[in-house]
Amino acid sequence: MTPDQRHLSLPFFDDVHRDLARDLSAWTEQQHVDESDDRAACRQWVAALGEAGFLRWAVPAAQGGALSALDSRALVILRETLAFYSPLADFAFAMQGLGSGAITLAGTDEQKARYLVPVGRGKKIAAFALSEPEAGSDAGALATTAVRDGDGWVLNGTKTWISNGGIADYYCLFAKTDTAAGTRGISCFLVDAATPGLDASEHIHVMAPHPLATIKLNHCRIPATALLGEENAGFKLAMQTLDIFRASVAAAALGFARRALAEATQHAKSRKMFGHTLADFQLTQAKLGQMAADVDAAALLTYRAAWLRDDAVRRGAATRVTSEAAMAKMVATENAQRVIDAALQMHGGLGVRVGTKVESLYRDIRSLRIYEGATEVQQLIIGKSVLAGG
Repeated sequence: MTPDQRHLSLPFFDDVHRDLARDLSAWTEQQHVDESDDRAACRQWVAALGEAGFLRWAVPAAQGGALSALDSRALVILRETLAFYSPLADFAFAMQGLGSGAITLAGTDEQKARYLVPVGRGKKIAAFALSEPEAGSDAGALATTAVRDGDGWVLNGTKTWISNGGIADYYCLFAKTDTAAGTRGISCFLVDAATPGLDASEHIHVMAPHPLATIKLNHCRIPATALLGEENAGFKLAMQTLDIFRASVAAAALGFARRALAEATQHAKSRKMFGHTLADFQLTQAKLGQMAADVDAAALLTYRAAWLRDDAVRRGAATRVTSEAAMAKMVATENAQRVIDAALQMHGGLGVRVGTKVESLYRDIRSLRIYEGATEVQQLIIGKSVLAGG
């Protein structure tokens, strides 16, 4: 099944984005990855995306990337297109970007060369380690500590819900360097997976399988050069990184929703009922109309957020698009949940049969309403922006 790409004619995009979408769609249609083992599949997707050159869009040109800087519209196109075909392919690409984004923003030349170059080639798997058992939405509650020890740091604590946990080659990991300073006492570190004292063996199994793990740090010693950015500036760095990729989460949800709408439309046209097709009934037509409107509403907010960030970067402006990205993430994930639920309902009993596309989409979409900021957190971000006057 090929996605409808008429939205590429919208003025949010340039020819480079349109070419990327067409090339990626044609390539992805030809891939045949066995996804029965999510960890093996993610490794395979990273390798394939790297070999085909699509991971170059996750790093800047100075480190072998496709463009001079990270381009939010390209990230949106990549995630929406991959998600239409395979949520695991989307996951594999997304984590290469999220797990290396902070390095792009704050890394030294040596750090960028060591990590970004192989990430863009699919030779290193990246991970972003912020969440903890008692610190999800409340990042200031981090309990993992980083204490200076001679010419290095010693890490102790537990990270959980870490995507790519157990298969990553390194972790972009956040820890408290000033335990009394709340979010102003968090620093970021680059921790290689093979570092003694790091244990990523506790895998987390979820309803839509993908690599997740709890990371335990027991007197894990890292060199001074592992500090990423300024000491005690890690929270700001984490938020800046999430700002870049939050609109791409919306794009993944959009890809899921577009696929659900396509599956529902195809089913409605072919399903025979009472001497007609399901599509002949006005109730079906009304439902498809609502689904299409939900998809387009999500798309416009997603593309706006990506365009605004790219425009700010182009102009050299310090403008953040936190509120716009939050709107995109909130609306796209919530709308996708409704669209997918409607598609499943339209399939009747087939919709809940394990192995059908709408059944897997129903499981895949649920986590997107939680990770990288739950819907309720996005509402707070938007509300505070409204009260502040924009």
